[in-house]
Amino acid sequence: MLNNQHIDRVITLLRKGVKDLPDPSVTMVGKQWGDPFLVLISCIMSLRTKDETTLPAASRLFKTARTPRGILNLTAKQIEKLIYPVGFYKTKAKTIRAICRKLLEEFNGQVPDDLDVLLTFKGVGRKTANLVVTEGFHKLGICVDTHVHRISNRLGYVATSTPNDTEMVLREKLPKKHWIAYNTLLVLWGQNVCRPISPFCSQCPICKYCARCQVEKSR
Repeated sequence: MLNNQHIDRVITLLRKGVKDLPDPSVTMVGKQWGDPFLVLISCIMSLRTKDETTLPAASRLFKTARTPRGILNLTAKQIEKLIYPVGFYKTKAKTIRAICRKLLEEFNGQVPDDLDVLLTFKGVGRKTANLVVTEGFHKLGICVDTHVHRISNRLGYVATSTPNDTEMVLREKLPKKHWIAYNTLLVLWGQNVCRPISPFCSQCPICKYCARCQVEKSR
């Protein structure tokens, strides 16, 4: 079982391994605009959508409107056109408008920095809420998507069945100094090296720390 001494080394190696890779789209939005609202909306767009689609869509929308009031001044059809071809763009356009409406009616247009409050918004799950907290407010949180869930289990650092379970175990186990970076590092690693099927174990600098749980075939 991977211990915390090992995880420190793993994180160090991952930082070196991803330094030349582009940030995930939501991280790029956070760095480029530094606005929790834009992080929240880009998170909604990113669900079940590749980064290379999400970032241009976010840029198009935010060039047209970048506040809750500004987006509500757009019709759902206008939003659909701006964010297409993100996955489920029609549903997401309605969700984005609903979020903006709630922000204006209940929060004076300001995105809350509380995880539990964020979860009360339509379309916001734990992954999105944690990303807003970490990327939008730079506060502690652990965002677990399919990459983080898969690699954490593959490493042998957790033994969980769902992303939510993985988040809860990581909150107890992972040193807080790694919380914010953990998602970005594992997402990039999962997209490029530790693939879901046939990962590039022969090219992986953390392979010696990895239990390779449920890896049946590798390259």
